[in-house]
Formats: sequence, structure tokens, C-alpha cells
Amino acid sequence: MTATEPSVPGVDPSIPSVARMYDYYLGGKDNFPADREAAEKIIAIVPEVRETARDNRAFLGKAVRLMAEHGVRQFLDLGAGLPTRENVHEVARRAAPDARVVYVDNDPIVLAHARALLADDAGTIAVHGDITDPGAILADPAVTGHLDFGRPTAVLMSAVLHFVPGDREAADIVTALRRPLVAGSHLLISHFYTPDSENAKVKAGQQVYKSTQPGALSARSLRQITAFFDDMTLLAPGLVPVKSWRPECDIDRLAEIDLSIPGLVGAVGRL
Repeated sequence: MTATEPSVPGVDPSIPSVARMYDYYLGGKDNFPADREAAEKIIAIVPEVRETARDNRAFLGKAVRLMAEHGVRQFLDLGAGLPTRENVHEVARRAAPDARVVYVDNDPIVLAHARALLADDAGTIAVHGDITDPGAILADPAVTGHLDFGRPTAVLMSAVLHFVPGDREAADIVTALRRPLVAGSHLLISHFYTPDSENAKVKAGQQVYKSTQPGALSARSLRQITAFFDDMTLLAPGLVPVKSWRPECDIDRLAEIDLSIPGLVGAVGRL
């Protein structure tokens, strides 16, 4: 389906959505002209953004598979985005058929698509929630009825925290989401990183994202992103560009990790 008219109440197609822009980067068709226009502006600034989006999906899939293989049976995916190939519940179930998944998003189109996809799946649900209000997510009866936080749980924040503008706010969100986790739980984060906040491409990209919902793109340092995992054990290879997280092809395995340029980095921590 190509989204040309809003099919869900409350959706303003004239405001670009980061979820639908990401769908466009991945080659999806669930986006409006405004989403495509904003995405093309980003592609003009960062031509490799489509490849980065694919690398990020691959990172998420590899990490979810690993967590499931190590006994995690519950996954809370925040800012889940539009359904695509290799969704979290699909990856997790291949390793653990009894895995339970909660997708959380604040985009009505994301929720409509996810609920349609999951209509016959009792082990996976999609709920409305905003990452900026983690307390409401954790207290949602649908979430607490589906997940038992007394058991190891994976909290997934894939390419979502960089849309929270305040550094203190972002740190508080992670702290709140980690609070109910027990030993054996995992935290996955991928995040836009820059070694230089004055980088011209970074600033140009941030200008484009000002016109979107949620209206910001925050590039943070490796130190700031690493701090989200305080008191957790980072699974090898640690915090690296998403393309370099346990690469599966020889070319990527042999490639030198370069953190001198802005990009998307990711890590998985174990409690």
C-alpha cells in the first residue's frame, strides 16, 4: 500500500513522521508525500542512510536472536515502527516459540498496521505509548498483563532515543525503563552518534528533522550513549557502528571500525 490519504483518524499527512521516513529508507510503501520529501532531503545530505537503516534492522535481528537463544522470552520494543521483514516477534519465535512481545509506538498508522498483522497472534500485542512517558508504558494494563517483569525481559530502543531532545530527559527515560528489570534482562539501544556536534551534515540533518513528528534529532557522544548501560555488562563487541555489531559477512568482519564520522551506533547490555 502507498499511503496517499490518511486511513487512520488523527493522522496529519502533511507532517513527516520519523516512522514513515524510516519505512521509506527501508523501501517500504507505507508513507505519505511529506514523508518521502523529508526522507529525500536526508538522503541528499547522507546518501548512505538507506544502507544504515538496513544495517540497523540487521543489528536488531541479530541481537534479538541472541537474546532469545540465551533464555530471554519477553521483549518490549519501544518506538517499534511500521511492520517490515524480520520483525522482532518473528525473529524471537524462531529461537523461542513461546516468546512474548509488546510493540509500543505513538504513531496511529504504525499501530493500525501492527494490530492488523497481529490479529491472530496471542503472544504479541501492539499498544499506544510515548517513550517520553515511560511510567505510563510500564503501568499500562495491556503491557503488565502481557509481560511479567519478574522474569528476564529485553527492552529494545532501536533508533528512537535520538528523537528525545534533552540529554537529561533521555537519561531519565532509560533509567525508568531499566528500573523494573531483573537479573538476566537485556537493554538494546541504537543511537545517532557524532564526535563533533558542529558537523555541517549533522546540523543540516537536524534542520530537516525539525519539521517532523517529533521535531528533533539529537546526536550524542559515545560517552553519553555508553552511560545508558551503566552497571550492565556490554555484550561483545560493545558499542560500535550497527554495521560492525557481529557482522555476518567477511567484508564487514574485516572492515576497520571508524568512529571519526557521525553514524548510528548500537550495543546490547545484560543485567
